[in-house]
Amino acid sequence: MNLETSLTIAAKELKVLSRKKSIIYYIVGFPFLLMVGFLLVVKSQIVPAGGIPSDYALGLDSLTYFFVVLAAIVPSSIAAYSIVGEKIEKSLEPLLATPATDGEILLGKSIASFVPTILSIWAAASIFMVITDYLTRSSLSFYYFPNWTSGVMLFLLAPLGAIMSIELAVIASSRVSDVRGANQIGSLMFIPFMGVFLAGAEGIFAFSSNNLLIFSLIILVVDVALFFLSTSTFKREEILTKWK
Repeated sequence: MNLETSLTIAAKELKVLSRKKSIIYYIVGFPFLLMVGFLLVVKSQIVPAGGIPSDYALGLDSLTYFFVVLAAIVPSSIAAYSIVGEKIEKSLEPLLATPATDGEILLGKSIASFVPTILSIWAAASIFMVITDYLTRSSLSFYYFPNWTSGVMLFLLAPLGAIMSIELAVIASSRVSDVRGANQIGSLMFIPFMGVFLAGAEGIFAFSSNNLLIFSLIILVVDVALFFLSTSTFKREEILTKWK
């Protein structure tokens, strides 16, 4: 596999995506809109609750973890469009007719879906943590962020969740011929992450670095399995000859 070829494909994909305003608004607007909502929750509910660190930890960790849920939701739409959408717009065939291998094409499209999503989520999460520290510093007498828990969430679990979402979207895009269907299938990937979020919010699952590392390992194994499945289901000849 030639990484340079994949990066060239990724650059081309990002150029195409930059002209799709609805996708840009979704990638950037969704994380930042929720970030504003989270800050309102911190200001109205967590800060007035008192200076008990355990109470802060439960609420702040739950809100931070939701950025992981976003990472499992947002890139699926981009990945689905990059295959099904381009097929509908008749822009996929020229790429599939090039000497680039299936693996290089999928890696390039995955990079184009992964990079803007994870950068947007990291940016929104960073602003959330900085402002949260400002709001809670006087009550806690220390800066809650950054910490190991948020580090594992944002720099390990969120990227792994985004990769899982992209791979499932690739598989879905290889089986269906419309963007909506691919999006619906790809969006199912947020369910396990949302389940952990709800469990953490209810105190059933502790957002400790050890628990999150174990969960990350599970997601990594699933990512590897989905990678091999996605490369085996992506059949360029079938896409070129049978999709209508």
